[in-house]
Amino acid sequence: MKTFAAIDLGSYEQAMKIFTVSKAKGIQEVDCIRNRLDLGSDTYATGKVSHEKLDELCLVLREFVSIMSSYKVDEYKAYGTSAIREIKNTAMVLDQITQRTGVKIEVLSNSEQRFLDYKSIALRGERFEKIIEKGTVVLDIGGGSIQISLFDKDKLSSTQNLRLGVLRLQEKLHHLNVRPSRYGELLEEILSAQLSVFKKMYLKDRNIENVIVVDDYISDIIQKKLAQGQDAGYVDRASFVTYLDYLYDHTDEEIAQRFELPEEKVQLLRISSAIVRQVTLLVEAKLIWAPGVTLCDGMAYEYAQKHRMLTQVHDFEQDIVTCAQGISKRYMGSKRRGETLEQIALTIFDSMKKIHGLGRRERLLLRIAALLHDCGKYISMLNLGECSYAIIMSTEIIGLSHREREIVANVVKYNHLEFDYAIESSEGGSIDTDEYLTIAKLTAILRISNALDRSHKQKCRDIRVAQKDGELVLTVNTPEDITLEKGLFDKRADFFKEVYSIRPVIRQKKGI
Repeated sequence: MKTFAAIDLGSYEQAMKIFTVSKAKGIQEVDCIRNRLDLGSDTYATGKVSHEKLDELCLVLREFVSIMSSYKVDEYKAYGTSAIREIKNTAMVLDQITQRTGVKIEVLSNSEQRFLDYKSIALRGERFEKIIEKGTVVLDIGGGSIQISLFDKDKLSSTQNLRLGVLRLQEKLHHLNVRPSRYGELLEEILSAQLSVFKKMYLKDRNIENVIVVDDYISDIIQKKLAQGQDAGYVDRASFVTYLDYLYDHTDEEIAQRFELPEEKVQLLRISSAIVRQVTLLVEAKLIWAPGVTLCDGMAYEYAQKHRMLTQVHDFEQDIVTCAQGISKRYMGSKRRGETLEQIALTIFDSMKKIHGLGRRERLLLRIAALLHDCGKYISMLNLGECSYAIIMSTEIIGLSHREREIVANVVKYNHLEFDYAIESSEGGSIDTDEYLTIAKLTAILRISNALDRSHKQKCRDIRVAQKDGELVLTVNTPEDITLEKGLFDKRADFFKEVYSIRPVIRQKKGI
């Protein structure tokens, strides 16, 4: 058994959960410590955290360290989300925190954060799997933004991030300088404007029955006050609307007393509730489920997976692939050719593990690059490489970090263009050595995979790969004419040899 601590530096609240993790008993929560410190208002308004709030945050983290020591924690993870991510001087702030508290904080990209939230829901096991059998929206509400993810036939089909977070909306309302009684009306206008665009682009004829809510504001209310019968966390749309009427018709003091929460949290509760209402009405869902999970639960799930103490309850990798397939479809990518390149590229990758030294995660990145290899043609067939790069870097793929998405974008780009030996990061500066080599290795594989289907007729789907006499022999089993593929193969083979010091060659086996 291991003892693990998960620390979440949120926009409005900092939380630490202590878990015990074992193969026999799975993940069990031992303790939960929360501290209310509003970091987000500073960050979203000025791009910086005040010295006073930084001092208070360090005091909180030193207390967390003391609690971890008392529990004899084996390992911890501390993640910062949007309130830390959007600070202009992030590196300086993180260094000060580490020096003053000893706590090392990693900053999650939005897609990584939402993916962990999504994993935390999966901890509910059969309840999660059952509810996503029907059309479902996961609404993940944060301080800076919301994430709307669509499930279709138990697979994640698309996801979008909208800057409609609770603290960000609160700032907008304060700037409008109107009386609180008008907040509901103005929130509805702000939310409906952006959500209507989302509906036109992503919902169309989808039938959505359920909304799963993950947040720090309304989930407890749904769990403890609104849930119907013995089904904790479930509430139908009509009951939720009745609850909203209560919020609009009563004072902050009355609401705080009714729902047993601090009065200063009431406005945030109103905003979060308004978001849930607008999304529920938008998708015409019948049921709302708040599983009552947090980012810390997702961190515990990740820790248990890493140490092989938990049987995976959902295929998260396939969700990432399905999301990439959805992006390809949106930009008119060729499904048949994408699947052909994926099959060829993975066959080559799997046959040369001892040569490339890459792992399962890099294999996933290659799959995604193959599926998105031609997305840029939606904009320009002439500038396919640059346009593909722009689309991938501008499109969130939930489950991938920003840097992983950048690797995929570069692999697709240099599949079409001459390789740049001085690749620069989109964040400025050079790509680090490991990422650079990963880009080069995956590009080399995708290039020769692409060469094996230059005719776009899928002649070379049936291939075997073997290393022999200093060559990587690609034996193609097909009776069709592959003169075009052979003729255009050499140039792409040159770069492959430069990367791996082994030359790929085509051999044809005509079959029966």
